[in-house]
Amino acid sequence: MQEIFTVTGMILKAEPFGEYDRRVVILTRERGKIAAFAKGARKQGSRLLASTNPFCFGEFKLFEGRTSYSISEASISNYFEPLREDFEGACYGMYFLEMMDYYTRENSDEKNMLRLLYQSLRALCHGGITNELVQYIFEIKALVFNGEYPGPLQGTEFLESTLYTLSYIVNTPVEKLYTFVVTKDVLAELEKIAEEYRRRFIDRKFKSLEILREAKAVMEAKSGMNGKAEIPY
Repeated sequence: MQEIFTVTGMILKAEPFGEYDRRVVILTRERGKIAAFAKGARKQGSRLLASTNPFCFGEFKLFEGRTSYSISEASISNYFEPLREDFEGACYGMYFLEMMDYYTRENSDEKNMLRLLYQSLRALCHGGITNELVQYIFEIKALVFNGEYPGPLQGTEFLESTLYTLSYIVNTPVEKLYTFVVTKDVLAELEKIAEEYRRRFIDRKFKSLEILREAKAVMEAKSGMNGKAEIPY
């Protein structure tokens, strides 16, 4: 008899497999990033239909076959529904999922990355700070957890407020990260820093980030045609 075990995690990616099944990638607290199959998950009425989509966070009961895991049950505690109703928020959220798929590994301790992902998606849903700031905090903190954070860019002068913000992001627990706002000048410098880190440490492009940039370009063009100075976010 196959032994069933439970993991807590979030689905990063889901894709069709065969006629009715799904293959999902889950970032788990117990086993890092794993791939699993959900048999019959694409059938109408399947108990796994809604619980094997990206953004689903909860407990997954799995059993291990010879070469893969399979999901027998799922109990979802957060679907992050607001992201499904907000195109921009969804793009940011999908980018965060893609980033975690890129960074994390199987059988590694990815508890910090899972906490970062969860709290970052919550910040996107709650809307207390701008999506751009959530993105830059997420990117910088992910580098910290991955052991790649190099400190402030060398040879460039930054505002003291920017340096303080960087220090806060690096040293603050994830649960308290998304509790502040910054000025436009500080946000612009954080953007410059995050873009340089991305260029230096990440060797691939993310589809969701490209879609987000294209959508913003369209919005900027429409805003210009309407005589508005800037996008209202």
